[in-house]
Amino acid sequence: MAGSDVVDLGFARVDVGREARQGLPEVVYGSGKTPVQIVGIVRTLLRHNDGPVLATRVEADAAQAVLAAVPGGSYDGGARLLVWRPAAPAGFGVVVAAAGTTDLPVAREAAAVAAAVGLGVSTVTDVGVAGLHRLLAEQDRLRAADTVIVVAGMEGALASAIGGLVACPVVAVPTSTGYGAGLEGVTALLAMHASCAAGITVVNIDSGFGAAMAAFRLARVVGRGTTGRGTG
Repeated sequence: MAGSDVVDLGFARVDVGREARQGLPEVVYGSGKTPVQIVGIVRTLLRHNDGPVLATRVEADAAQAVLAAVPGGSYDGGARLLVWRPAAPAGFGVVVAAAGTTDLPVAREAAAVAAAVGLGVSTVTDVGVAGLHRLLAEQDRLRAADTVIVVAGMEGALASAIGGLVACPVVAVPTSTGYGAGLEGVTALLAMHASCAAGITVVNIDSGFGAAMAAFRLARVVGRGTTGRGTG
């Protein structure tokens, strides 16, 4: 990486060349960072890039402090996401399907990040396989998507069920929702990796952000976010 692609703030070396390489500025992981550190990184990214600037996993008190120092942003408390300069929707339709209500925080992160980077997003909630009729009632919406992000804990079976219903890419997010044998998401993670529905992409436990980024990369490959299909 050329030296001009990095701005050294002392506490962080900000990758200001990522937008040119990947189409999106570096995203700030807010957990564990102080508001002052987040402010410094965000200001640097805004100054050196043109696209959306995001900070994930930011709690409400820290978000208020950051927004006071860097105006023009917005905060989604459900997703714990700060956004400056969100992109306009560009035609690539993503459906975020959450198995249960307790999976919603992860689903909200996936939906909010995907929307911020210019994907068209709709959400389907409480369609876990314990009530399969609820999922089957949403088949048309799921099949109209360009990508489905499946968010599920417990045994993670929703990813296989949706993977068998749709032709588009499926990005599966295991969540830490569940009782003891769920192993804080490990059971769902392994089940999704072992799915009999071929071609499912599996991201890290509770990583709504990772799923949204996978969808963003797919959108870039099929035409910079434009496919002409919606989410139904």
